[in-house]
Amino acid sequence: MEAVLQTRGLLSLPPHPTRVRSLLNPSQGLKQRLFASKPLGLNGLSLSYKRVPSVVAKPNGLSPKEKSFICKAEVAAEADGQPLFGETPTPKFLGIELVTLKKIIPLGLMFFCILFNYTILRDTKDVLVVTAKGSSAEIIPFLKTWVNLPMAVGFMLLYTKLANVLSKKALFYTVILPFIAFFGAFGFLLYPLSNHIHPEAVADKLLAVLGPRFLGPLAIMRIWSFCLFYVMAELWGSVVISVLFWGFANQITTVEEAKRFYPLFGLGANIALIFSGRTVKYFSNLRQNLGPGVDGWAISLKGMMSIVVLMGLAICFLYWWVNKFVPLPTRSKKKKEKPKMGTMESLKFLLSSKYIRDLATLVVAYGISINLVEVTWKSKLKAQFPSPNEYSSFMGDFSTATGIATFTMMLLSQFIFDKYGWGVAAGITPTVLLLSGVGFFSLILFGGPLGPTLAKFGMTPLLAAVYVGALQNIFSKSAKYSLFDPCKEMAYIPLDEDTKVKGKAAIDVVCNPLGKSGGALIQQFMILTFGSLANSTPYLGGILLVIVLAWLSAAKSLDTQFTELRREEELEKEMERATVKIPVMSESGNGSLASGSAETAETSETSTSSNI
Repeated sequence: MEAVLQTRGLLSLPPHPTRVRSLLNPSQGLKQRLFASKPLGLNGLSLSYKRVPSVVAKPNGLSPKEKSFICKAEVAAEADGQPLFGETPTPKFLGIELVTLKKIIPLGLMFFCILFNYTILRDTKDVLVVTAKGSSAEIIPFLKTWVNLPMAVGFMLLYTKLANVLSKKALFYTVILPFIAFFGAFGFLLYPLSNHIHPEAVADKLLAVLGPRFLGPLAIMRIWSFCLFYVMAELWGSVVISVLFWGFANQITTVEEAKRFYPLFGLGANIALIFSGRTVKYFSNLRQNLGPGVDGWAISLKGMMSIVVLMGLAICFLYWWVNKFVPLPTRSKKKKEKPKMGTMESLKFLLSSKYIRDLATLVVAYGISINLVEVTWKSKLKAQFPSPNEYSSFMGDFSTATGIATFTMMLLSQFIFDKYGWGVAAGITPTVLLLSGVGFFSLILFGGPLGPTLAKFGMTPLLAAVYVGALQNIFSKSAKYSLFDPCKEMAYIPLDEDTKVKGKAAIDVVCNPLGKSGGALIQQFMILTFGSLANSTPYLGGILLVIVLAWLSAAKSLDTQFTELRREEELEKEMERATVKIPVMSESGNGSLASGSAETAETSETSTSSNI
């Protein structure tokens, strides 16, 4: 049978699974070898078997009248995006399958709406807590450490419980709808009533007793509704973007689609940064057209929160549409089924996984690194723009610039992924953050001597620090959105469902604020030890260097593990295709068919060979 097609080679798995694929794929020559002549009419053939033609090349001593072997092999070509033999090719538009477009376009719109809201919320939360009466940028480290982190941990525990009892659809709506309701209520109820619900008199008395060093903790109590808005806005970034959206995207896309389209999600989504930045600036400038005595910031807040609510409802609609009209991709059937685990068991499982630990290192390192620079920059920003509307207007310009820079990086990200791979793409963000952070800290240290030089360009050292800090944040965030986030989300795809769901909840909801609160703790320690952030700047720069080096090491380790998991997943798919049962049937001289097992076919082949 060597001259035709060995039955044994189809029934037993060869040492190289890739050969099975090429053997079973009609495009590799099977069609020409088995379908060269006109098919024979076979009586009594079951409808589940295809008509098989006569064979062109036959081994010596075997007559087609005596016995001919009939093989049927069906492979899961749909897993590769290829149609089965005889099926109509999948319709495409601009070289992309329509089924894929039905996933990618709604996901891109969802990401646009989510990031549009996040930009408005991110800019607004800083304006509220930094410019409020009796508060300053010093409140941010305390907020992230003592309020944001506990609420994030509490949400993770609740999310883990809900993930075990609710369906994925119910879990999505249960999580996102309270966010939408809160932001709408804040703009129209909580903020207008803030003068009545904030305990300013009590805070003033405590501040007089405890002293100015307790300004930050007391400000949390003084403006508690603003702090609650700050925490909810932070959780929107961690929960809605990282857990809900990316978890949903990973659920309905394949690795091949992710490599191709995840970087492109940001092209549409970061246009949202540009438009949302213009939106924030527009509402921030409304005060100029209002009469005296009118709270322009309250009017601006109502307009921005209305848009946030409308965008949130659009996200829910897009999620419903995709679940109703888009089919889910097939996954490898050999993934191990994990039992349901409690909260503590989930944490122990995640801590025992080197893969998850490396992912957590990436997220925590980013949070600490960006926070070491960001808080100092915001303190300079308030000194330059003390009014809420001026501060918000500058943040609108900042968001627009971030969107333009990120859009440009998105255009380059596809080339980076294709040319250099996952590992290089994951290492760009820490490198950019380190270089730009060093420039910012250097300006803080040597701003005084550079004053005369800066005056020639019409800038004070304070304004120069504001602009350099803004550039640092723009470059860091654009690298994060275009490269860091796609790399991080791609790393989840090869994991089994249990690790993917609970791992994302632990990493994105806990590790992200843990990184930010870790940076805040470092800053608090430095302030108490050296007296001010300016005096601790050299030490903060050294800490930043150590953290970025650990970040790069974790990215390198994760690159090796990710590549290995992808190789194993591809091998499992090949094994599944190769182990498809292939019925082997014989035709006697009178046209009747006799079917048997693999052992029968092997025995027949042996007896035939002995007669040759």
